[in-house]
Amino acid sequence: MPCPHPAVPSPALALAGCCPLSPAGAQTTQLLVEPPWTPPVLWDQVTLTCQGSGSTRDTTWYKVWRRWWEQGRDRLIVTHSGTYECDRPGSGLSPTMNVSNDWLVLQVPAQALLEGDTVTLRCRSWRDTPITLVSFYHEEEELGVFPNGTQLSLSPLQLNHSGRYSCKGQVGSWGWQESALVTVTVHGEHYARKHQERTPPDPLAPPVEDPQETYMKLQWQPWEPSDIYDNLHQKL
Repeated sequence: MPCPHPAVPSPALALAGCCPLSPAGAQTTQLLVEPPWTPPVLWDQVTLTCQGSGSTRDTTWYKVWRRWWEQGRDRLIVTHSGTYECDRPGSGLSPTMNVSNDWLVLQVPAQALLEGDTVTLRCRSWRDTPITLVSFYHEEEELGVFPNGTQLSLSPLQLNHSGRYSCKGQVGSWGWQESALVTVTVHGEHYARKHQERTPPDPLAPPVEDPQETYMKLQWQPWEPSDIYDNLHQKL
């Protein structure tokens, strides 16, 4: 059975960067993202990799549910925002992946999150415009304001950390902005670690450029969070 195909892109589906195995163990098409953060942002050099049954030449890409690139390559360098997905005849359609170009984006590592792990959520402004007075929210409850910080650390992860997160902040001269909600799902110890396994893409296979003009790559340098994060666990 192929992965569910929601009518609206789902941050929860995109979180792990792939579609896990079905209960029967049947393989499904996976859509991996590099850099490994969801949702990915346009001002990074985002590469999507399609993994599934069949040959690489059988891969078909879709953007906003329309055919975007003909068969032939399993990797795509993204240069325009929007919703992407891929198809392999042997394993079906992948989950959607929304590449954001919003003013403010809350990103989560694109991996399965296990109880006891450490995870860092980062609040990023459009093209890394200077941002101040960042606040994080869990289920609409404010976790704290960080005058010069853009990251929130959750450690150790607990099941009650699951839920919807967002961030707000003052973005340059554009004023206050708020990110879209991102769903964080923490799995308990019973979660099978084999569901996290990835088959790394062939490093020798050249990626295919998005069939539109390329954009300038901007680098982001994360800010190290302060000890104020230690107080957050009492609120979660």
